Amino acid sequence: MAGSFAFEQFILDSDDRQLRRGADPVELNGRYFDALALLVREQGKLISKDRFLDEVWRGVPVTDEALTQCVRMLRRQLGDDAARPRFIETVPKHGYRFIAPVDRLDGDGPPIVRAAPTTTEWQTTLLLAIAGTVGGGVAGFIGGLLYGFVGASHPLQPGMGAASVLLVLLCITILVALLGGAGVAAGLALTRRYGAWVIAGGAAGGLIIGASVKLLGLDAFSLLVGQSPGEITGALEGLVIGAGTGVGAWLARWAPSVRRSALQAALCGGAAGLAVSLLGGRLMLGSLDLLARQVPGSRLRLDQVSRLFGEASFGPVTQTVTSILEGALFAAGVVGAMTLAERDWRRNA
Repeated sequence: MAGSFAFEQFILDSDDRQLRRGADPVELNGRYFDALALLVREQGKLISKDRFLDEVWRGVPVTDEALTQCVRMLRRQLGDDAARPRFIETVPKHGYRFIAPVDRLDGDGPPIVRAAPTTTEWQTTLLLAIAGTVGGGVAGFIGGLLYGFVGASHPLQPGMGAASVLLVLLCITILVALLGGAGVAAGLALTRRYGAWVIAGGAAGGLIIGASVKLLGLDAFSLLVGQSPGEITGALEGLVIGAGTGVGAWLARWAPSVRRSALQAALCGGAAGLAVSLLGGRLMLGSLDLLARQVPGSRLRLDQVSRLFGEASFGPVTQTVTSILEGALFAAGVVGAMTLAERDWRRNA
């Protein structure tokens, strides 16, 4: 099929046999150009090895390595990444698929047909968002268990059992982590094909969820108890933690394993948690301590946590250490779950 095709910043002109990035030509030999043209023309469809041999090499016997080298060169020229592709997706043992949206151009005129994103692309985005949300919830479960066991390990006030403290802290941390995970994971999933923009996606998701949760929380406390602690976790904390998780997701594309990607994300999330503390923000435990001290009649006491770090009450050391821990757990949970889901999906595709 003759004509021209546009995808992202590229124009592929089949008539002139030229690929351009903006106004600049991109160097490709004849075989590689034909392979790219075939992929782009059949956007969203699986192209098998046999079809490449028939339509690109035209029956000339070649090894599997020749096709692999061809795709490797195309990715290099397009700035694509095999681990997290934006353009050419590998379907193991079956072939390749061009996954970027494509505009078909009528000669040199404007686009006349917009190729819709494939169902698979949107399914993948949804899958990754759900996986990240679940990963955030798992991180909240782990954090809730840690805080709950420590918080319930000292003498409790009348009417409060250790199981009650554990259950309440567990439910609160899981709920908040699920909400945060949903926002950040959605931002990461939507921007995953755009390189470092995934950092902005995570930051935007964290900002929106953080601001929304804080607004609803303040309104709820104002309605129920007549006052609202204004310094609980909000937009700033969501922005910083989301950006740190985004850095972890960006680095995960080069990680050789899910474990390594989760570890890298934990380091990035821990650094983000430290930044939150240095900026005067509060994450989960800091917000709970603030609520416990400001809400009349509260029976929640977190002094036992502070004693682990040599402080009589919730102070700067406790706040810094717990912020680092929470940031690390959250980022590792979200990025680890998304990386695992994506690799499993590609393996079974």
